[in-house]
Amino acid sequence: MGTRALKFMSFYRPYLGLLSIDLFCAFIVSAITLILPLCVRHITQNLLGAGVADPIGDIAVMAGIMLALVAGQTLCGLFVDYQGHMMGAMMESDMRRELFAHYQKLSFSFYDEQKTGQLMSRITNDLFAISELAHHGPEDLFLGIVKFVGVFLITLSINPAMSLIVIAFLPFMLLFSLHFNRKMNRAMRLSKERVAEVNAQVEDSLAGIRVAQSFANEDWERAKFAEANARFVESRRLEYKSEGFFYGGMEAFTQLMTVVVVVFGAAAITRSALDLSDLITFLLYVGILIEPIRRLVNFARWYQEGITGFNRFMDIIETPPAIQDPAPAYEPARVRGELELDRVSFGYLADYGSVLRDLSLKIAVGEYVALVGASGVGKTTLSNLIARFYEVDAGRICLDGVDIREYSLRALRRNIGAVDQDVYLFGATVSDNIRYGKPAATAEEIVAAAKQAYAHDFIMELPQGYETEIGQRGIKLSAGQRQRLSIARLFLKDPPLIILDEATSALDNESERAVQQSLERLIENRSTLVIAHRLSTIRNADRILVLTPAGICEQGSHEELLENDGVYAGLYDLQLAR
Repeated sequence: MGTRALKFMSFYRPYLGLLSIDLFCAFIVSAITLILPLCVRHITQNLLGAGVADPIGDIAVMAGIMLALVAGQTLCGLFVDYQGHMMGAMMESDMRRELFAHYQKLSFSFYDEQKTGQLMSRITNDLFAISELAHHGPEDLFLGIVKFVGVFLITLSINPAMSLIVIAFLPFMLLFSLHFNRKMNRAMRLSKERVAEVNAQVEDSLAGIRVAQSFANEDWERAKFAEANARFVESRRLEYKSEGFFYGGMEAFTQLMTVVVVVFGAAAITRSALDLSDLITFLLYVGILIEPIRRLVNFARWYQEGITGFNRFMDIIETPPAIQDPAPAYEPARVRGELELDRVSFGYLADYGSVLRDLSLKIAVGEYVALVGASGVGKTTLSNLIARFYEVDAGRICLDGVDIREYSLRALRRNIGAVDQDVYLFGATVSDNIRYGKPAATAEEIVAAAKQAYAHDFIMELPQGYETEIGQRGIKLSAGQRQRLSIARLFLKDPPLIILDEATSALDNESERAVQQSLERLIENRSTLVIAHRLSTIRNADRILVLTPAGICEQGSHEELLENDGVYAGLYDLQLAR
């Protein structure tokens, strides 16, 4: 058994008791289905004939037995349908939990190559197909085999010749079923891929709805969606066409078998080779025989669809995070904040060359260092490397003298706080977003953090104060308000090392002043690296580094760099001229 098969079977482990009861109840349902036609045969053959002293009484007894059997079948069927589906849903939930946890571990480099809609399709549509396989797979296979073997043995004991006539249809039905089942499976796989494309298109369009509307390109977005949607409908057309041929053909085989049984049975009755009760019994079993065939075909269908989904699930699960904890990992509760880059080189893709080359710098404990330079020289890349969102290609980055690759990721990132230009806030309340910096924080700690970030006053002016829902990405707030909430979040986290990545470059002057005031309080007594766009905001930096594609070309205080009349002075004069 392959590794993936063993992985799939492992999800049954917590539910083996439920699975055993489910299959037992399914067996009872099948057994009663096979017994009921024999009860009918007994009534028509033995109780309705001449010489029975009290046929009504005997019939009443048989009726009571049959009603009891039907009641037992119904109860077992309810258990199979309800608890069996719940078992599949719980297995689906376990897989979804594992997949989501794995998503959290995967590195930025993985998400750089993926579409969010595709990833969401794997955790929703694909796992639903796996749930159906987990439930219907064992059940349909078990019931199909039990009923098929049972019908064959019972009909063979009643009339071997008639039984063989019925069995002769089965190879043709099987070939027909397999042919159209393959077509359905191909169509289902295509449909799954197409719906993932639709999800990706919807996610992309909704995320950029403001851009689309600002450019008045709604018609273009509708056209792109219509194309993806039409491709999905075409895949569904192929799927439903195959289903129509399959189920229509199976119904035709059923009716044909019924006709053949009636014709041959009637001929046998005229020759006294078969009595009427046996013919009725055969007709009942012909109806039953179709169900196991359908179940076995459905099993093949669920198997194909479920395994396709499971393979897509495993493709993600088997993708190792590019960045993982070392063994053993260094896990200090809190670092001092001394940062050193020693001859660091890095490139996102080999074909595009290095973004940073042989870069070295050092930030002392509590030092305020600013990094400036033209766009594309690797300033933001540097902040991502320090938090180990990407791995350096050469050199090393040390925190308190220890290579960051020796830290556990949790310990490293717990000691680093970042404020970016593009602030991400969750679609929750103000309080929930601030609490993200410290999930166990009390209401008093949240308010204190907001006050430190100069956010308390505007929060209290919101409709529900700290319990105001701010919308996806905090869209109900201004850019400056969102930025101050992100700073409050960091006050609550209280990291010793702060990285500010052009945190005020997208703000207007008034918002920038408010946020700058918050930032100045935040960086007090902390090691700070500021990636600056507006040079006026870093005049008070202890040291300013000027980064170019060749590395750090200048460093010093604001006044020293202006006196040198170099690259920094040129950038500063350019901003003053604007």
